[in-house]
Amino acid sequence: MKLCRATHASFEQPRFGALEGSTVHVFEAGVSLDALPTSQSSHTVSLKEVTLVAPVTPSKIVCVGRNYREHAAELGNKMPEEPLLFLKAPSSVIGDGDTIELPWESERVEHEGELGVVIGRRARHISADEDPLSYVLGYTCVNDVTARDLQRKDIQFTRAKSFDTFCPVGPLIVRDINPLDAEVTTRLNGDIKQRARTSTMAFSVPFLIRYIAEIMTLYPGDLIATGTPAGVSPMKHGDVVEIEIEGIGVLRNKIN
Repeated sequence: MKLCRATHASFEQPRFGALEGSTVHVFEAGVSLDALPTSQSSHTVSLKEVTLVAPVTPSKIVCVGRNYREHAAELGNKMPEEPLLFLKAPSSVIGDGDTIELPWESERVEHEGELGVVIGRRARHISADEDPLSYVLGYTCVNDVTARDLQRKDIQFTRAKSFDTFCPVGPLIVRDINPLDAEVTTRLNGDIKQRARTSTMAFSVPFLIRYIAEIMTLYPGDLIATGTPAGVSPMKHGDVVEIEIEGIGVLRNKIN
């Protein structure tokens, strides 16, 4: 199943739906594992008639730093013994085709292509006999845009990661991929900058979900950005950045 969120002339606000071919089966409320849009939805619209927007409206974005050894090394950092977590402001979310705005406060803004995990039901203290992946609604592409100079200056990550437009997500949420071994590729103006498989993560997706749920309650729609591979590089005005994840698609944004 492919899930989307879209605007349409008949919608008062963006709506979730299930994409089936060229048809969107519209869902009347928020999306979760307990209430998924289906092809039996009575309200359908043509994909040509809608505009896709960011497929998530998270209460929080939980990000994982240094989850690929090569990326930690390229920034001169040691690998953490436990997942290095930080939060990114939900107000930074934009969708496929939207523009990343470079803030005047930073002289070096970099791309970070990542696998995004969208939570599908409330998760807190996941028991040992439960599969953490059973809490996942689906997977999407994320660009954890980072003002690298401000990150180094501030030590902590909040400002560098949370400028408006600094979290492109999309274009879809896909349910049936293998998060343990999917290829993540980042292209800048068509040139490949990052390429790795999620199988090389230091901490796997199931481990991360269980670990995070021990610290904070995860709610339907919350987003986990699972870390970026080596190859981050600066973006400038007029560039086009693409995050492609095997089985999901391509998230494309222009830089302004």
